Amino acid sequence: MQKKILYFLLITFSFLLTQAQKPQTPSSSQIYESIQKLNFLGSVLYVAAHPDDENTRLISYLSNHLKARTAYLSLTRGDGGQNLIGPEIRELLGVIRTQELLAARRVDGGEQLFTRANDFGYSKHPEETLEIWNKDAVLSDVVLAIRKFKPDVIINRFDHRTPGSTHGHHTSSAMLSMEAFDLAGNESSYPNLHKGMSIWQPKRLFFNTGWWFYGSQENFDKADKSNMISFDIGTYYPLKGLSNNEIASLASSQHLSQGFGRSAQRGSQNEYIEFLKGDPLTDNQNIFAGIDTSWNRVKGGKPIADILSKIESHFNFKNPSEHIPQLLEAYKLINKLENEHWKTQKVREIKAVIEMCAGLYLEASAETNWATQNENIKLDIEVLNRSKLPITLVSMTTCNGITISKNMILENNNQYNFNEVIKIENDAQPTTPYWLTTKGTLGMYQVDDKNLIGLPETPRTYQVDFNVSINNVPVTFTKDVVQRYSKPEKGELYRPFEIIPEASAKITEKVIIFENDKQRDITVVVKAGKDNLEGVVEVCHPNDWSVFPEKQKITIENKGEEQSLVFTIIPPKNQNEGFISPIVSIGDKNYTKELIEINYEHIPFQTVLLPSESKIVRLDIKKKGENIGYIQGAGDVVPESLQQIGYNVLVLNPDDINAETLSRFDAVVVGIRAYNTLDNLKFKQQQLFDFVANGGNMIVQYNTSRGLKVDDLAPYNLKLSRDRVTDENAKVSFLNPNHEILNYPNKITPKDFEGWTQERGLYFPDEWAEEFTPVLSMNDQGETPKDGSLLVAKHGKGYYIYTGLSFFREFPEGVSGAYRLFANMLSIGKEDLKLEAKLTD
Repeated sequence: MQKKILYFLLITFSFLLTQAQKPQTPSSSQIYESIQKLNFLGSVLYVAAHPDDENTRLISYLSNHLKARTAYLSLTRGDGGQNLIGPEIRELLGVIRTQELLAARRVDGGEQLFTRANDFGYSKHPEETLEIWNKDAVLSDVVLAIRKFKPDVIINRFDHRTPGSTHGHHTSSAMLSMEAFDLAGNESSYPNLHKGMSIWQPKRLFFNTGWWFYGSQENFDKADKSNMISFDIGTYYPLKGLSNNEIASLASSQHLSQGFGRSAQRGSQNEYIEFLKGDPLTDNQNIFAGIDTSWNRVKGGKPIADILSKIESHFNFKNPSEHIPQLLEAYKLINKLENEHWKTQKVREIKAVIEMCAGLYLEASAETNWATQNENIKLDIEVLNRSKLPITLVSMTTCNGITISKNMILENNNQYNFNEVIKIENDAQPTTPYWLTTKGTLGMYQVDDKNLIGLPETPRTYQVDFNVSINNVPVTFTKDVVQRYSKPEKGELYRPFEIIPEASAKITEKVIIFENDKQRDITVVVKAGKDNLEGVVEVCHPNDWSVFPEKQKITIENKGEEQSLVFTIIPPKNQNEGFISPIVSIGDKNYTKELIEINYEHIPFQTVLLPSESKIVRLDIKKKGENIGYIQGAGDVVPESLQQIGYNVLVLNPDDINAETLSRFDAVVVGIRAYNTLDNLKFKQQQLFDFVANGGNMIVQYNTSRGLKVDDLAPYNLKLSRDRVTDENAKVSFLNPNHEILNYPNKITPKDFEGWTQERGLYFPDEWAEEFTPVLSMNDQGETPKDGSLLVAKHGKGYYIYTGLSFFREFPEGVSGAYRLFANMLSIGKEDLKLEAKLTD
């Protein structure tokens, strides 16, 4: 029953989240809660390093129970992690995780902020983290976030006092927060962060502690808690029909790319925060003790409080529009406040409340979800007043600055539709995540526009202002232009309205491997952003390579259509690598970017423009065996990469694994974290081990020890650890230089470990049976050698190989040595089998 209830809640919230562009139609209880928040003038900033680091239980409690304005500052966008739902990694994964954070905040009621820090992968110490990140730049972003958001209280997710004991990003986030707490209120620190930005000194800083920090619940029970505040975050909200923990579970379950979907929790549960600095605690039950969170904290706030308190005390759930005259009086008073921070925030809030109470439905829907420069786009505008209060639509102002006079009374529940046209400017910039428009560094995104730093996503520039008059009070409601459409199998859907270039191009393969000097055909796909696109396409290439033909013409009749062009790439005789990129010339303009669409149901549709390029590698590689079965795990491009070097690869569904199917393959490769994500794989283990015993090779890529679905990962004892080598340039030693896997059919040398990206590998075994032979040794600076990155065991006639090396990262980057080593892993023992077969004959 519990699972059924959670499933229903997830479906309900997922529907609301995927309709994130849709105008809100809130219930009376939601309006009432918004009024409660309007009456609270306190704020909390929660600080951590990555998407999923945030404590959704505490964020939800602060936002929904205390009614505080609450934001999560994630220093990174999670670009360096793994993706459990698709092939996107690095920048594109960062886009997905950004949207998952925004989806989580829409559930728990928080807001979302970022810095420019790039998640470059796992770091073992904050010293390394802060050096790669550029400490001063990230610190300035944290200071900026504090000055913009102006929190009364800051809560760190991690402890600043334990460097080296956990992820370096985690500790760094706490260290930077500690430092920024003092700097944000210092006029001499970062004086030019933002034009007109005033300094701000938060009152208190806390650490969100718990039993895990003390090693066990028993140790925590004994700990001195006199410096802590505790909350029962299991509180139940009758207006929502949900407990705080249920909301928190739904919020954290938005992190699907990290596999964070989880069951709801219910009942009392204590959460603890430890006081670190600021105003001393006077009340260990109140995070805002000594801080005025009422309207009295601002000059001119008392009459506003008098009005809003009466509305809250006598709220009419059956007819919220009854309160609009009083809300308008409060709105006028808020607009006169001298305190610009609270004026800006509370004007935004009360306008939303007035809109909700009036049941106003305001929408500007474009005929398409994207357009190009100089294009005219038709808008279908819908206006609806669902209250009995007479409201006048005075005018509408489009993004072009054109005001369309209306001066019409919106009668109760009468739908008004207007057709307007907007002109896309000649210099309109394409819609894409702002932090990806300029190339950054390994540790930092470059953002040239200071006004954008910290924002979760690129602000929408195409909007319509609805200028209305309610009781002779002018109010303007601004709505983003969206596209509303429907599908028979899904119903009404929404997409954001975006600007794209008139032409974009991509090469269908991001890494193209030439295993010899034979020429290969590649496909360039050109997408038209406008009708009747005509131009020329060429492929930019390194000097040692040749491309034929030099240029080709394109003619595409309708926007949105694609045309594929085939070019022949001729590689050099010897090993070589470089990059190729398509150039589309339309008149006197050249287009070199690829339009990438990210479409998952739990987040809004995303459009990303990135430089279009593919790596080409003339690889000196030999291989044995031809047919490979691949069991897909958490998502990678290893199957496509193996096809690149001439293998026949078939992706296997675990349900289809049997002796007959396996007999067709020379080797079976198990994808990353497959034993963490595929429940039914445990029923196929013995058949896979039998396949090895009969002469096949089995290669298992990294898994985590937590959440393994099998008892026996290998035919012999093998225990996983959390050992990893994060330095991609760490020295690699050959423990057994004469081992076949280092010599046949390709001679592996230290040069094959040059050019690796992000890391050497992760979650290496630290305990294994004597049947295994460790082949490689490596370690990060100051650590003991890690010998478990590549383990080989003979089992019957075949070989079982376990590897934590990050092939799933190296293949998409075209790292030559990774391909050569993997070919050796697939080829091991194949020459022996051929010799055995000949002797048998």
